Amino acid sequence: MTATLDRGPSGGLDADLAGLADVRAKARAAREAVRRLEGVDQETLDGYVRAMARAGTKAAEELARLAVDETGYGVYEHKIHKNRYNTGFVARWMLERRAVGVLWTDEASRVTAIGSPMGVIAAIIPVTNPTSTALFKSLAAVKSGNAVVHAPHPRAARCTLRAAEIMAEAAVDAGAPEGVVSCLEAPTLAATAELMRRDEIALVLATGGPGMVRAAYSSGKPTIAVGAGNVPAYVGASVPDVAEAAEMIITSKSFDNGTACVAEQSVVVVDAVADAFLSAFARGGAHWMDAAQQAALVEVLFDDRGAVRPAAVGQSARRLAELAGFVVADSTRVLACELDTVGETTPLSREILGPVLSVYRARDPRAGLARCREILALGGEGHTTAVHAADPAELAPFAALPAGRIVVNTPALFGGMGYSTDVDPSFQLGTGTWSGSICSDNVTPLHLINIKRVAHEVRPWRSVYDRVEV
Repeated sequence: MTATLDRGPSGGLDADLAGLADVRAKARAAREAVRRLEGVDQETLDGYVRAMARAGTKAAEELARLAVDETGYGVYEHKIHKNRYNTGFVARWMLERRAVGVLWTDEASRVTAIGSPMGVIAAIIPVTNPTSTALFKSLAAVKSGNAVVHAPHPRAARCTLRAAEIMAEAAVDAGAPEGVVSCLEAPTLAATAELMRRDEIALVLATGGPGMVRAAYSSGKPTIAVGAGNVPAYVGASVPDVAEAAEMIITSKSFDNGTACVAEQSVVVVDAVADAFLSAFARGGAHWMDAAQQAALVEVLFDDRGAVRPAAVGQSARRLAELAGFVVADSTRVLACELDTVGETTPLSREILGPVLSVYRARDPRAGLARCREILALGGEGHTTAVHAADPAELAPFAALPAGRIVVNTPALFGGMGYSTDVDPSFQLGTGTWSGSICSDNVTPLHLINIKRVAHEVRPWRSVYDRVEV
């Protein structure tokens, strides 16, 4: 049996009406799929997930090519890795855990926890990672017994739709109901807003820019949304290996042309190791921009209002330099600049979804910590900080920073998403109430369920009247 996503409403309707009709049809079909999933056990759901993961892995190259060609963002080979990370490493982690049915039993307290699906999930998909995010959210939804309707970014509509089609076909071929995975085919802002408000929707799972995150939280539905990340990397006096730290930071920021918000944006390096680090940085592929080049790059990255220019997102370092009117070596992986201020009036200190890194010197670890705090305050609170140091006394103060992930001696990208560290592997990283989000975890299928507790009496209820001293 093969699932086919309904090609949607007639082309005779205008775009908004067609989009709204598509929303209605997809939401209703997803609710029917949820009804048909009632009572399905974890082993059966895992069969669907396994089939979906295998199909996604098989299609990883196709989806990467579609994403790069449609959006113009990122690196084809790196998008293959992102797709396979979700359908391989993350999917395997999911399959090793339970999300529905009995999750755990505490014999001593006589409490049993039971996972219960939420229902239909509206998944908002970003333009920067359109196929890998759709693969992740499809797997997480089905693992937890839910249905999902994807709302792509309009500039990534075709590649996200194709990712959803592959997930839907594999799930239905494995026995899942039609409608368990679907995708809006003519996404508009109005259609996405309508999807989030629909009665059928139980949860909004949103990844996107600040505007989309605000819209998700204004939908009136329970929402897990993640926003921007202005991620600092601290290189301390006790850094284990200066050259390795430089390589980790450059690799992380240049991966897929910097389209992951968990990648480093700024480097704060203490004076004791700064000269060695900056030399290693240059050897590793950083081009140090002079003042004129920095000014030209700002014009490429930001418009007159200070907003990011979409055409500059996800471009290579060499391409950004070309657009800014200067030439860099073929080996250049990131564009770098030394700065001494952080704030809206220093545009290169902001989050940039591209291979651009600002570097700050700090006289000592205390000054470095303060600078990292300042960077996080510029649109990065709640996200991630990377710390390169071996001395526990130097490391410990960084745990006080307002970041959901403090990753140590590892690239922020690979550590934050749960590959090179043992935080839960995910492709949606919560940023907590620091940034207006309800969740600071790496989002997993366990965030997409309600947990019921069956609790037996363990003390006589009449003893509630007894006096208790503390």
